[in-house]
Amino acid sequence: MKKNIIKLFGYINSVITLILMISVFAFAGLPELPAQLEQIGGVSFYAATGECVNPEGIGSTYALKKTGDLEGCLYTFVESANCTSGGVYYERGVETFVGLYRGNHGTFRTTYNFEAKYQNCPNFVGEKVGRCQHPIVKGSGTGVFDGVNGRIDMKDDVQAGSFPYRGHLLW
Repeated sequence: MKKNIIKLFGYINSVITLILMISVFAFAGLPELPAQLEQIGGVSFYAATGECVNPEGIGSTYALKKTGDLEGCLYTFVESANCTSGGVYYERGVETFVGLYRGNHGTFRTTYNFEAKYQNCPNFVGEKVGRCQHPIVKGSGTGVFDGVNGRIDMKDDVQAGSFPYRGHLLW
């Protein structure tokens, strides 16, 4: 008889625990699902004359043609730049990307920081290494990039004259 009472209390305890767990989810709601994170990559090149002519790029300092996961043009607006006596170049600014992702059109903006080492920095001669970071401005996306956040990183391929990129898009 004593064993049956202990089993009964154990059963009641399990039922109460289950009811409490169901109540927590019912009143508190289900936990929020994680945002969608997508890894991207490709290669950028300086745009040739006539390649990047979207009105979004009017007044840009230069444009990069992007291939790979991002297909389109990245318009760069330099806000500050300087060379150190040791040949290190620093550049900051904003950018607008206009193009395709998975066949769908959209735009987004970034801020960026670029650093490079040159043999002759003031004249941009003899680049040894260069890299930049491009955080996407939250709320700047349109079209396929509506609601996007994330970051794109580039590292100059000095030999090839290109700018491979990788990063993450987060919705």
